[in-house]
Amino acid sequence: MPHCNCLLLILLLAFAPNARANPLNRNPSGGGTTRERPNIIMFLIDDQNPSSIAAFGGDTYTPNLDRMAQEGMKFTRAYVSSSVCTPSRYSFLTGRFAGNSHSKKYTDEIGGKQNQGLPKFNVALERDNMNVGNVLREAGYTTGFVGKYHLTSSLDFPEFYKGKDKWINIPKDASPGPEASAQFKHNERWMRRYLQTLGFSWAKNVYPENTHSPYSAHNPEWTTVAALEFIEENKDGPFYLHLCSTLLHGPDRSWRKSMDHPLITGEGEVESLPDVMTPRDELLKTIAERGFDPDSHVAGEAWIDDSLGAILRKLKELGIDDNTLVIFAPDHGRDGKGSVFSHGGCKVPMIMRWPNGIPAGQVCEELVQNIDLVPTFFDLGKAEKPKSYRIDGQSLTPLFQNGEADDWRNHLYLEMGAARATVTEDWSYIAVRYTKDQIASIKKASPQNLPKAMSYIGRSGIGVRGADRPGFFDEDQLYDLQRDPKEMKNLAYKKAQATRLKEMRDLMQQDLEVIGRPFGEFIPGGNAAATGQIDKQIEIVKQLDIKGKKVTVPKALRTAPGATNEPTPDDKAAKKAKREARKKARRKAKSNNQKNSDK
Repeated sequence: MPHCNCLLLILLLAFAPNARANPLNRNPSGGGTTRERPNIIMFLIDDQNPSSIAAFGGDTYTPNLDRMAQEGMKFTRAYVSSSVCTPSRYSFLTGRFAGNSHSKKYTDEIGGKQNQGLPKFNVALERDNMNVGNVLREAGYTTGFVGKYHLTSSLDFPEFYKGKDKWINIPKDASPGPEASAQFKHNERWMRRYLQTLGFSWAKNVYPENTHSPYSAHNPEWTTVAALEFIEENKDGPFYLHLCSTLLHGPDRSWRKSMDHPLITGEGEVESLPDVMTPRDELLKTIAERGFDPDSHVAGEAWIDDSLGAILRKLKELGIDDNTLVIFAPDHGRDGKGSVFSHGGCKVPMIMRWPNGIPAGQVCEELVQNIDLVPTFFDLGKAEKPKSYRIDGQSLTPLFQNGEADDWRNHLYLEMGAARATVTEDWSYIAVRYTKDQIASIKKASPQNLPKAMSYIGRSGIGVRGADRPGFFDEDQLYDLQRDPKEMKNLAYKKAQATRLKEMRDLMQQDLEVIGRPFGEFIPGGNAAATGQIDKQIEIVKQLDIKGKKVTVPKALRTAPGATNEPTPDDKAAKKAKREARKKARRKAKSNNQKNSDK
């Protein structure tokens, strides 16, 4: 009898709902008490702040994301490696920093390891197929890609830009119609072949980059249709799906405006789309009933959330949601694009749901990064990466049980063009180090052109979004993230923070040595340059009024000794108006003279 009681106790423990095995202790083929390898869906969004998700405290309508957070794990200190699309998406697909790209596109622009790296819109996936789609496919997964890519390269894959099936460059001023639709459709099919060459098993409804005129409307239904098709076809698993939305790219108003164009897709204008999401009119009505303005930012945020809802419903319908890991994250924030700031830039909202491997209702406050996702997927998929495959991240699986792990990292490394950052739990240190060529250009630039020359990525517009922070152009920046979460007060030049500054610089030095490229005075050599050469330009650029691409130069700077007196946009507009007025007056005088002569 005692023996029977022991047997009964063992059986009860074995089948208890909370007797969950560690997700790492599994056999890929299943069997015994171990689990099958999970399906994985990486749902990658564009330009998203935590304030766009109710689960992160946002004043918006995102019921599916909120439920996903309740049933999975919410990451409050998740970061991306870079804060614009291309380098960040490179990290999501490879598990390494874009600055470690060995694509021909990057190395041809930057040079070899002897030069300082400037990761921005200049990287691509390499020909060696060291990426998540190929490695998981070789490990037995069916791997799919849907939505925005943004990593093509004519230098790495020149054969795709030749012959009758080559990429078509569609002019921005092209008119909508059958011809343009045919060209869009051609390029979408081109993208499918490109991704399959990179090692993905399957690709469909792919945007090569951001939405392009004349068909620039967002259409999450179009990407959702393809995602559901892939999931249905591969329900017996295991599968990996890289699902990338074009939302929430662009101005808030563009999201709501796109809802009025349901047949505009990445392959031009289509005749119809299956009903796979909540009808748009119905969704807008629900938004209004919830007390939100349906014409506001909430429309786009609820719209992409509804796409997620369709995915989760399909997993449930097929009976595979328990063993499917779904990750929802953006490629970067909205407000600090082109910077290495945490707020609105590199810090992002991330949620994971996997009922078989992540207990519900967990919150992780550890420092995690998008370079950690690919090693996590390889870990869960029992994928053996090639020896030459470089990975900079680490598997997140030790965090899955309660959001904590012994000996987890104590800091992160960020990169964006000429800037690098080190982030700890409480502090952020930013170093801006221009190359010798960049410094030469900065010294030649007029006040009007300084913001572009001194942006970390050498662009106006998104390149200077971070300029609303007073320290954006400082060569050294130190921020107390607990007292100053929006990074408005640079403490790097305060004597009281000298020790803290040195500690942060030492951490950055460690990471830079692992990267193995020169960077300023940290690692001299190549085109790296010392600091202190553009102090005058930093002083000037801080006096400018910078609003995106519009730069207003104060009169005092325009009339100062040695100033170039280059006209500002306001000056140019005034002069243009005067010219037009003079032309109009001359035309009127000529007309009057003609009338008088006719008399």
